[in-house]
Amino acid sequence: MFVDHIRITATAGRGGDGACSFLRAKFVPHGGPDGGDGGRGGSIVFRVDVNTDNLTDFYYAPILRAKDGERGQGKQCYGKAAPDQIYRVPVGTIIYRLPDAVTLPETAVEAGEGRTFIDFAAAPEQPRGENPHRHIEPDELEVVADLTEPGTDYVLCKGGQGGKGNIHFKSSRNRVPMEYTEGEEGESGTFYIELRKIADAGLVGYPNAGKSTLLTRISNAHPKVASYPFTTLTPHIGVVEHTEYRRYTVADIPGLIEGASENVGLGHDFLRHIVRCKLLVFVLDMAGSEGRTPLADLQTLRKELDLYDETLSARPWVIIANKMDLPGAKENLKTFKTRYKKIDIVPISAEQGEGIEAVKATLGRWITAP
Repeated sequence: MFVDHIRITATAGRGGDGACSFLRAKFVPHGGPDGGDGGRGGSIVFRVDVNTDNLTDFYYAPILRAKDGERGQGKQCYGKAAPDQIYRVPVGTIIYRLPDAVTLPETAVEAGEGRTFIDFAAAPEQPRGENPHRHIEPDELEVVADLTEPGTDYVLCKGGQGGKGNIHFKSSRNRVPMEYTEGEEGESGTFYIELRKIADAGLVGYPNAGKSTLLTRISNAHPKVASYPFTTLTPHIGVVEHTEYRRYTVADIPGLIEGASENVGLGHDFLRHIVRCKLLVFVLDMAGSEGRTPLADLQTLRKELDLYDETLSARPWVIIANKMDLPGAKENLKTFKTRYKKIDIVPISAEQGEGIEAVKATLGRWITAP
């Protein structure tokens, strides 16, 4: 399972209460106050880990909870602080704050093969319940953090401070203080976390255009390759060795179709991963083997990207003319070169392994340019 967006609830630990205690010893029957402070509550911490590539762990445990600090003890013994609860997240994780817990109606829907899913678009009269996996529009939320630096720690919810023992309330007028303070509550909140893969270049194209085959040819990635649409259901990132001292990363984005900007097909599930790419690589079926024209494919893809995020129109882009070994590809390529004279167009056959070095050189020139 690949999870790249999820709603979570996080609660940091409460601080331990301070102690109300007085020294009692063999020859000190009426000692002064000696109540210690309570320990600090544990914090919820996100650690950016390069070895983590999705948010699946949060799918199975969306409620994050840190332990409370221990209560203070007599003889000025401080309570033990609770350990921080550390959760590993991928590079490129964005955290949004949800203003309030959102509830939606839900009804069971048969999905075949003995499986049952929940329909969260049921009528208002249906019972209402929480759904931590429902779709949320991030543009409407407050961004808390954008975690792009590997190895960094981000405190999502800070643990509460421990309370003070009665030793702090001793004075010349109050020799027997009974006061102490309780520990503070830890921070808490409901958050929406979203993963946006970070890659130098993103392969964009219709299903079955040959993106996965191309990524396999130019990098060390091994996505699933088959002759049917929507073979790729999760983004894959491959590392391409450009020169002896330089390399760049390429992301295989699952196939897009018309209406993707409105969440048709895979829609928003994977359009989010294109936003971080420096270079857009449009992989086109130049032979039109799927019954569409490559020119129409390119126009539709660019339109959908622009509707999803207007800034994508300003990104540099190149065209990979795939399936040049099939009939009709050469004629379509001539039309493309006439229409897009200033755009790099690289003819290849990913299936046959032709033109692969030209692709690597073209992408490397764009990505590594100052």
